Amino acid sequence: MKSSFIHTYVSVDCVVFGFDNNQLHILLVQRNAGENDFNDLKLPGSLIFNEEDVDDAAHRVLYELTGIKKMTLKQFRCFAAPDRAGNPEDMKWLDQAYQPNINRLITVAYLSLCKIDRKLINISKYRSSKWTPVSQIPKMPFDHNKIVEESLNEIRNWVKNEPAILFELLPVKFTATELRFLYEAIYNRKHDVRNFHKKIAQMEYIYPLDEKQENVKHRAARYYKFDKIVYNKRKVGI
Repeated sequence: MKSSFIHTYVSVDCVVFGFDNNQLHILLVQRNAGENDFNDLKLPGSLIFNEEDVDDAAHRVLYELTGIKKMTLKQFRCFAAPDRAGNPEDMKWLDQAYQPNINRLITVAYLSLCKIDRKLINISKYRSSKWTPVSQIPKMPFDHNKIVEESLNEIRNWVKNEPAILFELLPVKFTATELRFLYEAIYNRKHDVRNFHKKIAQMEYIYPLDEKQENVKHRAARYYKFDKIVYNKRKVGI
């Protein structure tokens, strides 16, 4: 019996995390230009050009969306369920956006981190983009909600093995409370304040500054800073 091979296209989708107001956010784009529908949001992505490697395609998508040429990217999973592009509305959008003859769409998913207060320059085909709290993500097309769910598991593993990536989400100077809230947002559980301060004291690559918050209504907190040199020495056992 002759095998039936599929006519396949490969795409990349990018889950870009930010952190603000003690919450994790994800950068989403408006699927259809000119519409202002919260339920029309999706993950930024693109089909891959003939001459592109998948990593190059992911960097292209993020550059066009943010204006940032070098972002830390982690490829974490391939999504290839036969019915992932089976919704008629999703197929209609694919036909309008790319005009391909697609009967199977395979997506390589990437995870990235970005400071929310960084100015983003959007030159992509998605003219509208917005930071959306993870807790408020709407139902998205294709299997993008599943991709986000998997990305949350992946970022927890990433932080466990490479805790330095946390500081890509924080300001250069941050308080212990900001760091604690970030851990709580990622792991979705509360941390005891005293125990967390002990945890910080054990992190040789975080050091206190002789600076405190100004113009705050509560007791001014001390600022801390991440020392990448100390962290790298610790990693290689110097």
